[in-house]
Amino acid sequence: MTGIGSIVNAGAIVTGGLIGLAVGSFISKRVQATLVSGMAVGTLFIGAGSTFSKMLVSGEGGSLESRGALMLVISLAVGAVAGELLDIDGKMERFGEWLKRVSHNERDGSFLDAFVTASLTFCIGAMAILGALEDGLKGDPSLLYLKSVMDGIFTIALTASLGKGVLFSAIPILLFQGSITLASSLLRPIMTPEVLDAISLVGGVLIFCVGWNILWHEKKIRVANLLPALVVAVIWALVATRGA
Repeated sequence: MTGIGSIVNAGAIVTGGLIGLAVGSFISKRVQATLVSGMAVGTLFIGAGSTFSKMLVSGEGGSLESRGALMLVISLAVGAVAGELLDIDGKMERFGEWLKRVSHNERDGSFLDAFVTASLTFCIGAMAILGALEDGLKGDPSLLYLKSVMDGIFTIALTASLGKGVLFSAIPILLFQGSITLASSLLRPIMTPEVLDAISLVGGVLIFCVGWNILWHEKKIRVANLLPALVVAVIWALVATRGA
């Protein structure tokens, strides 16, 4: 069944979230605060690892060399301008507020932050895109199954520390990955190894920013408004590949 991978992924997030809520009620505020810090640090390193794995390459004599720096800076700059003009962050927050109302969680002060943080964490990255593509093109959801296990475990800790808003990130996951699966035949020609590397490089920075927001909320980065940087990175990689 095409699209089963995204359905399982969304289900894993809901299941992990329910477990997290049950566990979180038995965890003290102090432990929850430490758990939040731990999840934030983990997210920072996941993002940094994704970026550095594509940015640092072995040069002559085994020395490390950097690549993609110009693409990264321009993608983030152009993406930031486009994101601010489109007000992606504002739209995402308004959607979160709507979910908060319809789910009768108006008194949950952390609902919106939990929803946005979890949605960005689970949607950004080459694994979500590549897994959805394989599900659509090959009927092979195995990569999304692996992502589901990882997301489910992460959701338990995230929900225990941030609250029930995390569960509702299953909706953007289902819409985002499901759309890629449905459009996979159109996207296949452009999803070259170079494009996937560019997505991993820029996506890693965005994941790092999500971790930053969890750890230093008072200096919040509007990560959603940086999402167009992924599109710029794809265009850059395609142009660079054809020009080579």
